[in-house]
Amino acid sequence: MDELRIKRAPRIETEIIVSGDKSISHRAVLIASLANGPCVLRGFSPSTDCTHTVEAMRSLGIKIERPEPEVLIVHGKKRKLSAPNEPINCGNSGTTMRLLAGLLAGQSFKTRLVGDDSLSKRPMRRIVEPLRLMGAQIEAEGEHDTAPLQIEGAALHGIKYTSPVASAQLKSALLFAGLFAKGKTTVLEPVATRNHTELMLNYFLVRTQRDEEGVSVFGDYVPESRDFSIPGDISSAAFWLVAAAAQPGGHLLVREVGLNDTRTGILGVLVRMGAQVREAIEDVEQVEPRGIVEVTGANLKGTVIQGKEVPQLIDELPILAVAGALARGTTMIRQAQELRVKETDRIAAIAHNLRSMGAQVIELTDGLEIHGRAPLHGARLSSFGDHRIAMAFAIAGLFAEGETIIQDVDCVATSYPGFDKMLHEIVNPKGFRTTTPVITSLSPARAEES
Repeated sequence: MDELRIKRAPRIETEIIVSGDKSISHRAVLIASLANGPCVLRGFSPSTDCTHTVEAMRSLGIKIERPEPEVLIVHGKKRKLSAPNEPINCGNSGTTMRLLAGLLAGQSFKTRLVGDDSLSKRPMRRIVEPLRLMGAQIEAEGEHDTAPLQIEGAALHGIKYTSPVASAQLKSALLFAGLFAKGKTTVLEPVATRNHTELMLNYFLVRTQRDEEGVSVFGDYVPESRDFSIPGDISSAAFWLVAAAAQPGGHLLVREVGLNDTRTGILGVLVRMGAQVREAIEDVEQVEPRGIVEVTGANLKGTVIQGKEVPQLIDELPILAVAGALARGTTMIRQAQELRVKETDRIAAIAHNLRSMGAQVIELTDGLEIHGRAPLHGARLSSFGDHRIAMAFAIAGLFAEGETIIQDVDCVATSYPGFDKMLHEIVNPKGFRTTTPVITSLSPARAEES
């Protein structure tokens, strides 16, 4: 798939299921690999990023079967990993590289982690420095402390670390290292980030602790072999949620999607912008809540996204910037400088593509000021090699006059293989046709935010 061609969409009225949550999938396969026996993981993300994590663990001596694209059988080896025969290729996945760095810091062998050109430009000092404080021998070989990472396993000791940035990947890297460290490892965050790692560790019966000092893990625990079902990825659903929310009368139902409250910030933002958003948790049996999200579209209004919201919305900010361009008034995104060090400089990429479509945008050092409701027109746009930029502007194309062409969209497979097929189904739905809400009331959290 070299490019996507998109034209204005008819009114959206359908229901969908999205594939497994990428963040949870990474963590599930890592923890299951350390368990004391086989674990069946259902709903595993088929994304290229998560496949790199699977291949990394195979190279470390873990037997992993994949009888179906979204089912893994991981044969845990009681935390016993083997030295790889060659450098481990993390592809484009920052999650793979950073979490593996923590996992490998306490091993008894040397490992080298490499990635593609994009990953090799992303900051690694944030994990290198605290891992060294734990006793790890780790070097970032690239300019400006970037990949490749050279890791020589060492005896680790627990630390209490105050993170200078709100990063779930940093927190998770230190918690994984803490599993192999003597004593307790504690991570304090400036702002709470997604909590999948600690929830997953708890589910696999590893002792953790959360209090006013942060989240802690205790060394020498072996995860218990357990099967796990991964909910749908709300970050993938976000593109379709915005598409429906920005269409007055649009109606979308997403089933079996993850509703972890550190990931559902986008629902609150859409409520503030004027959409009707309803959610219902249907299952909390395996610690990660899942359920239904229903959106009815409206004439959106601008909003401000900043502060504590930003870390929990970092993956959704590109599509929310598109929502801002479709809303009346001004949308401000601030304190989001982390977007500059993703797969591309997402702030610059968003500003460039929105302007190319006719939107009024001011690029700020730490975000964007978007003046909405200027008519969008089709354009030939670059993905900048970034999956979320490609998908966000595919959605923008549904609201533009003429044809929008997104170039270089192979990158979409890193997080959402099948996006193009879902795009076709969303605008050409079959079957689901109802204007009756499936969920009859807002959840208390969303009602307060509205």
